[in-house]
Formats: sequence, C-alpha cells, structure tokens
Amino acid sequence: MTRVNRSPVRLNVKEKSMKLSILALLVAGVLPVVCAGIAKAGFHRYDNRDPRAWLARQTGFRARANAAQANSFEAFPFFASGVLLALLAKVDPGLIDGLAVAFMLARLAYIGCYLANQASLRTLVWTLGYGCVIALHVLALRAGVA
Repeated sequence: MTRVNRSPVRLNVKEKSMKLSILALLVAGVLPVVCAGIAKAGFHRYDNRDPRAWLARQTGFRARANAAQANSFEAFPFFASGVLLALLAKVDPGLIDGLAVAFMLARLAYIGCYLANQASLRTLVWTLGYGCVIALHVLALRAGVA
C-alpha cells in the first residue's frame, strides 16, 4: 500500500512574501471606493439616484475626493499589470513587495494631499508611485515573462 502524505501544503519563503503584493492589489482596488465614500459621507443632500451628477456639482474637499477617486481608478490597471507581470516573470518577490508597498504608501499620501489641497506635494507623491509602477514593468521586461 502506498502511503499518501496528507500534511498541509507549505509555502516557501518567496511565496509567503508575495502576500504583500497581493494585499497591495486588494487595497489599490478598494481605494476608489474609499475616496467615493469620503466625497459622499456626512452630506445630507447626497442624491443616490444620480450620484455622478451630484458629485460633479461638489466643490472643496468633496470635489477633490471625487477627483482622487477617478485618479485611483485610472492608476489601478497599470499598477495591477505591473505586479502581475513581475510575478509571472519571477522577479524577486521581496522586490515586488517593496515596490507594491511603496506604491500603496504613495497612493495613500496622494489621496491625503488631494484632500488637504496640497497640489505640489500631491504631484511629487504621484510621481513616486508612478515610478514604482514603471519599475515593476521594467523588472518584468528584464526578467522576461515566460
């Protein structure tokens, strides 16, 4: 009789570290909803029947939160493709995680700067985040996606 090993599957160290980049993808996917919530929260005249028209009429931090929402949606596909391509190309998972976390920190700072109306600082942190995404794509290109 053949003995079957029924021990749980164990991830090696490299696979464990990929959890940060996967978590970063999840957070990046949720950030637009967070920004939308900030734009809409606490306003008694919010119109859920026509939320886009209502948001288009907003000013101040609500308008900036809505703009941050749109930019978060725009940034997500490029970030997600960078992480996934780097993972497929077997780039060092620690490097992928570092760039993914740096991107997420930059995005959080970007949203904070947007809400606080700090345009120059917002541009700087946007550039840092975008640089992380470019680096993910370049690393994937250098490693060669199989």
